[in-house]
Amino acid sequence: MTESLQKGARDSSNHRITVLEKYHPEFERQIEDYLPFISQARVDEIRRLSDPLIGKSWTNVNSTFMGGGVAEMLQSIIPPVRKLGIDADWYVIQGNQRFFQVTKKLHNLLQGVEQEISMEEIFGAYLDTIDENSKKAYITSDMVVIHDPQPAAMIINGVLFGNILWRCHIDTSNPNPLIWRFLLPYINLCSGAIFTMPEYVGPGLQIPIYQITPCIDPLIEKNTRFSKEKALDILHPLFEKHRIDPHRPILAAISRYDVHKNQLTTLKAFNLLRRRKKFDPPPYLIFLGNTATDDPEGDAMLEKLKEKAGDDPDVHFWVNVDNNDQVVGALMHIARVFIHISTREGFGLVVTEAMWQGTPVIGSRAGGIIKQVLDGQTGYLVDAIDVEAVAEKMAFILERPDDSIQMGANAREHIREHFLLPELLKRYLVLMRFYTGVDRLLPGFRLDDLSYSEIMHAMRVKHPYLEGNQRFSM
Repeated sequence: MTESLQKGARDSSNHRITVLEKYHPEFERQIEDYLPFISQARVDEIRRLSDPLIGKSWTNVNSTFMGGGVAEMLQSIIPPVRKLGIDADWYVIQGNQRFFQVTKKLHNLLQGVEQEISMEEIFGAYLDTIDENSKKAYITSDMVVIHDPQPAAMIINGVLFGNILWRCHIDTSNPNPLIWRFLLPYINLCSGAIFTMPEYVGPGLQIPIYQITPCIDPLIEKNTRFSKEKALDILHPLFEKHRIDPHRPILAAISRYDVHKNQLTTLKAFNLLRRRKKFDPPPYLIFLGNTATDDPEGDAMLEKLKEKAGDDPDVHFWVNVDNNDQVVGALMHIARVFIHISTREGFGLVVTEAMWQGTPVIGSRAGGIIKQVLDGQTGYLVDAIDVEAVAEKMAFILERPDDSIQMGANAREHIREHFLLPELLKRYLVLMRFYTGVDRLLPGFRLDDLSYSEIMHAMRVKHPYLEGNQRFSM
């Protein structure tokens, strides 16, 4: 999938070339492949948007090729973009365990979670790693998208050239003030910032801000909608290994093992459900999650969950399973209900995936979950730590199978309309058209008014005497 290679031309002044690790797609795909899920009109629109961009380049930079929704979206979007004639690339910066421990703290602090972090961690483990990666980087592209805090500081090292956009996949509406002040100068050097929701935008940004909602790829194996028979066949080895009866109802929770995913509350609600209601046959609760290279806290969270569950034969933990994508899709499809009650959430693509499988969701009122789960129509919304409410909704769905089937059908159509990959591709194409000068009108998903620099440019055109050392008072 990956290899170290050179990117771009040799720089004549200091002879630097990029040897960052590069993603190589394992498959080819074109936009017409999505016609089973979207209309011909939408395909034609994407072709129209992309035609003037043929031969132009778009580069992504993040910190991992595997694990999490960001990596999955990039794996899916690169192949069709290339088929449209755009030079799309994706590079990953390298870091050791200390680097990822610090960036995990940055992730938490940006979401308002208080943690201890030292100056040595920020300037040593974080910035020193950025500097080491920058020595190996020289990227020129019409549009460069740097994802989340891990590579954000690279912009100051003078190794990224083009229209540089910072893509934030997390909620920075109430960040730790010191960490936000530390990152803000780097972010404000970008040509723009992209957020999942308007509510996630942190304070003090002086650059254009856009909204792009994450989406799922219906063509990847995980999002294939298997028949019930095929799904059970895929899950058979795991059912045998864990001694699970396939005729009993399953409640599924699939995510990273993370304090914000709130799996402990899911476990408490399941225990409360069984104390208050007797089901025949009784349900299982299955947690499924993979560890990620940039998430060193996941193992500790998993062990804590296992300790709380003890030797309960109805609670199971599937970790880093073989044939992961097929297993995830199959488990989502046969589950009676999917539970995702995060205390903090960027968007919750795993909710999107479950709904696409036709499974009703019990979701928390956090982040992008509220944009997906329509309360009472595609599932239920609850407060994340309300154990009573979660257990009550579990019981509703288990006791009303016909209503559950209708909710699942509603959920699938909601995802088809709003959250499939072609919509994500369309918005990035619109951004490329704007930043390469194909279009002069602001994208319709721009969230803010003109930035300070744009106002200055407009005023200089109107009043040339503001050029030079003249100051502009707003």
